[in-house]
Amino acid sequence: MRRFATERVKRLLFGSLLASRSPPSASLCSSPAAAAMDPAAGVVTVDTINPKVLKCEYAVRGEIVSHAQRLQQELQNKPGSHPFDEILYCNIGNPQSLGQQPVTFFREVLALCDHPPLLDKSETHALFSADAIARAWQILDVIPGRATGAYSHSQGIKGLRDAIAAGIADRDGFPTNPDDIFLTDGASPAVHMMMQLLIRSEKDGILCPIPQYPLYSASIALHGGSLVPYYLDESTGWGLEISELKKQLEDARSKGITVRALVVINPGNPTGQVLAEENQREIVNFCKNEGLVLLADEVYQENIYVDDKKFNSFKKITRSMGYGDDDVPLVSFQSVSKGYYGECGKRGGYMEITGFNAEVREQIYKVASVNLCSNVSGQILASLVMNPPKVGDESYESFNAEKNGILSTLARRAKALEDAFNSLEGVTCNKAEGAMYLFPCLRLPQKAIAAAKAVNAAPDGFYARRLLDATGIVVVPGSGFGQVPGTWHVRCTILPQEDKIPAIISRLKAFHEAFTEEFRD
Repeated sequence: MRRFATERVKRLLFGSLLASRSPPSASLCSSPAAAAMDPAAGVVTVDTINPKVLKCEYAVRGEIVSHAQRLQQELQNKPGSHPFDEILYCNIGNPQSLGQQPVTFFREVLALCDHPPLLDKSETHALFSADAIARAWQILDVIPGRATGAYSHSQGIKGLRDAIAAGIADRDGFPTNPDDIFLTDGASPAVHMMMQLLIRSEKDGILCPIPQYPLYSASIALHGGSLVPYYLDESTGWGLEISELKKQLEDARSKGITVRALVVINPGNPTGQVLAEENQREIVNFCKNEGLVLLADEVYQENIYVDDKKFNSFKKITRSMGYGDDDVPLVSFQSVSKGYYGECGKRGGYMEITGFNAEVREQIYKVASVNLCSNVSGQILASLVMNPPKVGDESYESFNAEKNGILSTLARRAKALEDAFNSLEGVTCNKAEGAMYLFPCLRLPQKAIAAAKAVNAAPDGFYARRLLDATGIVVVPGSGFGQVPGTWHVRCTILPQEDKIPAIISRLKAFHEAFTEEFRD
């Protein structure tokens, strides 16, 4: 009875409230004055968002790629609607998206760690290698509660950092402190973290190579700093000249910019060069003398394709010069996304930090802890990448065959595409000594440059768009990486599977010949 009475009171009350309200007039609802009075109208527009976001650009996933995705959707909805039957993404270093297979040992260990009950099953010993099983037990024993789905220490799981430190020491021949290592979701968050630490205002500058990987320009823009460009010398195979560093540093300082750090990408992205040891020594001394933090992007350290070059980490170079932990501030970045492993989607990586005092390290840890931790599967993978199977392990021979097979086919693809670009009229392409890209120079006809200007496009962006529309091949305009003014380039990955390279070359040549004839001066 009481419930019935309560419901009746509610009906009467709400009924009288609704009756007392007059319906809004249509003219009032639709008037501009009403919109202006609405506090929700226009709360977020491009005029009211952070201007640093507007300034930030990331060409690798820019307008050309968005157009490619629209074309791909059109091909799915209406096969035969374009003069090609598939989109060939040569724009980004994403190996497994283009058919590269994961390394068996790494995936076996990951599977066992993610589902530990498999280790207790008798069938597991017939399906997984003995050293993968042993490694999974070893890793699980250092993970609190053996819980790969739990948060970890903000720097990463201590036992995994121990393993990575041991791997770095084996690589370089110098000891590594696990407390210097911060595990991150790929190298990109580590770069952002350092920019966040170093940049205080637009008066703080970061010396970056031009061409550069757009992560750096984007990160500097987002954190409100100034990019101080230094130009790599294309005529000497993208050489890094100390005289150019000094010139740009002095110019920045004359404008009131405090240059905080030098970014070096080795092997180069998008340029593919591998630094000589003597050149690295010069760079270290330059940073030491000028009081700069050295930010060493070394994510392509396994991707070396020439016999006369080898990768040397800046940590190894600094220590071999007699500098200790406190002499040169150095941050080294590594990732599981590149190399022969290509595990981009697993988002694993780390930075090793040396030369920073305890108070600054505390602040770095604080920034890391805001993000709680990096994903644990990526942490495990980073420990495996730095500690792969060794001679005598059951998986060693099959692992080595997979690794060498991937690197040798990448070298062949790089050479085939390099030769193809160099065969095109008005195109020159330096050798890809390392990394995953070619960065050919396009000497475009004036008519093509004028046509690009007419549609408000950069000339290399115009070329890339026409290439995509005619062939389905996706490359990135060089203007997205920076280049010497008046020069034009595209970046092309070497990652499409080897059996697709001849078709790519054939399409590229046919397009370029037609484009050159259409716009010949």
